[in-house]
Amino acid sequence: MLKSIDINGRSYDVDASRPIDISIPLRFNGPQPNAYGVSPATSEPCAAGELVGDTRQGGSCNFEQYTFIPHCNGTHTECVGHITRERISVRDCLQDVLIPALLVTAQPERATETDETYAVPIQEDDRLITRRAIETSLSQHQAAGMAGSVRSANRAALILRTLSNDGRKLTRQYVDTIPAYFTTEAMRFIAEIGCKHLLVDVPSIDRLYDEGKLSNHRIFWNVDEGSFDTNNQTRISSTITEMIYVPNEIQDGLYLLNLQIAPFMADASLGRPILFRLR
Repeated sequence: MLKSIDINGRSYDVDASRPIDISIPLRFNGPQPNAYGVSPATSEPCAAGELVGDTRQGGSCNFEQYTFIPHCNGTHTECVGHITRERISVRDCLQDVLIPALLVTAQPERATETDETYAVPIQEDDRLITRRAIETSLSQHQAAGMAGSVRSANRAALILRTLSNDGRKLTRQYVDTIPAYFTTEAMRFIAEIGCKHLLVDVPSIDRLYDEGKLSNHRIFWNVDEGSFDTNNQTRISSTITEMIYVPNEIQDGLYLLNLQIAPFMADASLGRPILFRLR
């Protein structure tokens, strides 16, 4: 089912019959990714007397209690409420339904290969998602006008796939080894080009252990360093989606993004980003 849409004066065809799911399936009680070594996501049948919510145990239907931490157990979308005293919900912040999005692939750099910085000391074996790496990836799409479309759109998303990339991201345990994270310069650049929704395949845009500063989150949402309050310039309607997985067969390029979340009145929700290729 082909539809034609216009984005900033350019016409694109979108095939709505070929959705691409870039979320990580959350397998309760099964293999799943994990950040910070928290308890895994679990489910168990609800029970009351002789009533049990499991057909395998003689129940008339299945109804279970789920226990999970969105920020740590899989693909999740979060809002500025993640770092504020005020309880701001992602359900209220995410208002965009269909979003032009550019998918790019970037190679993180070793700390010894760049002079870019971060809020806490960088360790020699850290892998950094740098401004240079992002600009290099974006430059590959300039000729087709795709990067320009994302820069000039007022509801644009940037989806970043990092290398190396394989199915181990579906179950990786982010505990002992620090995953790649963004430099200060990279995050300022992403905010400067007007990226409204950022989607990444790492567990956090900040260093996993960063003394609680969450400096990149504050840069993206425009919250003052060390502050737990919004201001007049805070980007309330912007979101960050972490722990996605984009298989290698999905080509870099321009897509239409449907950023799906559960209707949680919370700072984060389990997420299901769906892409539709634009041509």
